[in-house]
Amino acid sequence: MSYLLALGSAVLYGAADFLGGLASRRASTLVIVVVVQAAGLLPLLVLLPFLPGALSRPDVLWGAAAGLAGSAGVGLLYRALAIGTMSIVAPTTAVCAVVLPVAIDAAGGERLAVGTWLGIGLALAAIVLVSQHDATSPPAFAPGVAESPGGSEAVLPSRPPDTWNVVASPRAPGALPPGLALAFVSGVAIGLFFVALARTSPGAGLWPLLVSRSVSLVLFSAGVLARGQSMRLPRDVRRVALACGVLDMLANALYLVATRGGPLSVVVTLASLYPASTVVLARLVIGERLSRRQTAGVVCALVAVVLIVRNP
Repeated sequence: MSYLLALGSAVLYGAADFLGGLASRRASTLVIVVVVQAAGLLPLLVLLPFLPGALSRPDVLWGAAAGLAGSAGVGLLYRALAIGTMSIVAPTTAVCAVVLPVAIDAAGGERLAVGTWLGIGLALAAIVLVSQHDATSPPAFAPGVAESPGGSEAVLPSRPPDTWNVVASPRAPGALPPGLALAFVSGVAIGLFFVALARTSPGAGLWPLLVSRSVSLVLFSAGVLARGQSMRLPRDVRRVALACGVLDMLANALYLVATRGGPLSVVVTLASLYPASTVVLARLVIGERLSRRQTAGVVCALVAVVLIVRNP
């Protein structure tokens, strides 16, 4: 049952990330994250009575740590998804998020199977492949609104029919694809989030999630206030952000419950299969295209996660 819950969380995480990245292409990432974090409180409050518990001091501290790491991870992830190719950003983030908990377990004395080491090696190869850029592949220009470096919205050149896609800009030979560096850092932060949340006690119920979400919401709200940004969003963007928040919290709840009954290394890596749904949605909804090397990298990333899962 724990493994099924972890897989369910992966499906929801991937869908939530797709929606969060999509919304961040039309508005400030900070504002989107605040709306997403706030929207997640409603399903959490509904679920709390069904999984009651009592918070101890360590649970509060681990929940707060998860909130700090999750804040950094989700903010960087949505920004990377907004400026980069989702089908590249999501697997890269997932690979980093998988390798970190496995490395922590190994440092703690856990012996790793040969298949796990093969998975880690394949994950590194995947990162190299997805960072490759095919100069002959045409960029997918599309209209919409993107966030400028200063945090303001900038109108993009219009080209129908997709108003949610991102405009690709020319890059120097050898430069990393847009958002890939952010994806690396985001993956590390998400890995820390997974580890911190799993360290909470089974008797805490879903309360650590409430602590985590509260910390995250306060941090991002303070960021919006400090930058003097408006919380107003176009109706379609607001709906996408709200849906993202609900799915993200449901995924968090499934993951937390899964960690109560299964090994952390397996549950974390199963939950990190989330790029599969992100990639599928990006292909079906906004028609993202990858070069052959990047496609091979995405496949390697997913296979790497599977190898680590099968050989905890």
